[in-house]
Amino acid sequence: MLKNASEHVEQPLTIALVVDSIGNQGNGTSNSALQWASELERQGHHVRLVGVGAPEYPARVNKVPLVSWVAAKQQMQFAEPSDTLFRTAFAGADVVHIYMPFKFGRRAAKIARDMGIPVTAGFHLQPENVLYSAGPLRHIPGMQNLLYRLFHWWLYRRIDHIHTPTEMTASLLRSHGYRGTLHVISNGYSPRFEAREPLSAQEAVRTPLRIVASGRLAHEKDQITLIKAISMSRYASDIQLIIAGTGPLRRYLQFRADLLLARKAQIGFHKNADMPALLRSCNLFVHCSIADIESVSVIEAMACGLVPVIAASELSAASQFALLDESLFPVRNAALLARRIDWWFDHPEELAAWGARYAEHTESHYSVESSVRRFVAMEREAIADAAK
Repeated sequence: MLKNASEHVEQPLTIALVVDSIGNQGNGTSNSALQWASELERQGHHVRLVGVGAPEYPARVNKVPLVSWVAAKQQMQFAEPSDTLFRTAFAGADVVHIYMPFKFGRRAAKIARDMGIPVTAGFHLQPENVLYSAGPLRHIPGMQNLLYRLFHWWLYRRIDHIHTPTEMTASLLRSHGYRGTLHVISNGYSPRFEAREPLSAQEAVRTPLRIVASGRLAHEKDQITLIKAISMSRYASDIQLIIAGTGPLRRYLQFRADLLLARKAQIGFHKNADMPALLRSCNLFVHCSIADIESVSVIEAMACGLVPVIAASELSAASQFALLDESLFPVRNAALLARRIDWWFDHPEELAAWGARYAEHTESHYSVESSVRRFVAMEREAIADAAK
């Protein structure tokens, strides 16, 4: 009996994760890939990271005129495909997982298939995000649908198992004709983002009142609405704003904040390793984004015990994290956001209590450990289907 039981023990997998930009922890996709790689290894699997900045299988940077310049401002690089690199990295792998539908990922998928290795992919780049970085192009009718079709044609039409971080993303893909099996799995958060000790009502509204936001400094993240809302708040003179991120709008946002806010705002890049301590030092987390696939920054803030106030947008999945109406406001509505901010600071007991509740809820629903276990189950399903 013991022998038969042992035959059913699942063997660890060797998984190649293909990400254009790995070494730079300034963007969410890179952070998530590194986080999952670490957890996969902890759970006993073998991971081969392939991309720019990868420790064992590094790729060269592919410099695309103009596009690379825009991407670099958002901590993103494109990798140059290399058949030699791919064949070396994929030799003996059980499965190859692609993060982006660009040239590097597409070629990696082809080489993996040529080697007889199953390929899965994640949908981590929302076309709406791309368009908000494309200036006037986003106003051309049909561009959004065109990008969904392009991504599908480039990569996803030949992928049978696709990871999507949220049900909203899965619904969007289904509506645009994606036919692969869609696996809704949160990117999760690292255990480093653990909750602080429960705050008293007095501690919850200590002065200065620190409001934090996190994300790319780009149009679709709409941080300007937060700046305007703070200027309208009854607590404006007591609020210090911190926006952790980098992107093309940094100088513009700093300029507007200097004009509108009573206290000097801190707007700029923070190392991911420093984010837990920063979040735990703040009173409230605000997320104004218009378009988001998941918003891991919101999960991380909640895990640290911060109450979030989130924009309700049909193109953003972040509003799913709200546990009560006071954690939501209509997207782009600075006046309503100001009222939400004032409500929380008017009710310090609720702010303290709900901070603890958000931390508990996040721990039970969005841990990276549970997300990676579900991802491994998806990879095993893809391997089994390929063997049929």
